[in-house]
Amino acid sequence: MSDESFYGVTLSGEGSKVEWEVLSNDIDFPRGQKLIVRQILLGAEAKEGEFNVVEVHTIKDNLKIPIAVLKAGETRAVNPDIEFYETSAVFKLIKGNGPVYIHGQNIKDEVEVVDMDDDESDEEEDGEEEEDEAQPQKKKQKVENNADGKNAKNKKK
Repeated sequence: MSDESFYGVTLSGEGSKVEWEVLSNDIDFPRGQKLIVRQILLGAEAKEGEFNVVEVHTIKDNLKIPIAVLKAGETRAVNPDIEFYETSAVFKLIKGNGPVYIHGQNIKDEVEVVDMDDDESDEEEDGEEEEDEAQPQKKKQKVENNADGKNAKNKKK
C-alpha cells in the first residue's frame, strides 16, 4: 500500500530554490519514498523572450543538471516525467525570473512483508519447470530418430 499526494512548488526570481526531502525516518513509511515530476510550467507573468532554466541537484548522487529550459512565447511547459527515488532533490531557477511552477506526485510506499511459506511453493514450481524443460529434449530426440529412420529408408532404395 502506498500514500500518494500532490507536489507543487513555485520558483520566482533568479537563484530561488526549493528542496524536496526524503523522510527516511518516517515511522509509517520507513522506505520507498519518491517524487515524480510530471510538469514544469512557465507562469503568464514571465518576461517575453527571457529564458528560464530549472536545474535539479540530487543529494544522494550529487548530480546537478538542467531539467527544463522555458521561454515565454515559445516553450511554456515541459513534461519531463522524471523520478527521484530515495534521494532528496533541490530545484533551482538558475536563469530567468520566472515564475516557474513544478508539480507532480509524492509517493510513499510501505515496507513489504515477505511470507516465508512462499519459498516452499517456489521450490515446487521450480521442480515442475525442470520437468517441462526435460520434455522438449525428449521430443527433439524423437525428431532426430525419425530423421535418421527416413534417411535409412532412403538409403535402402
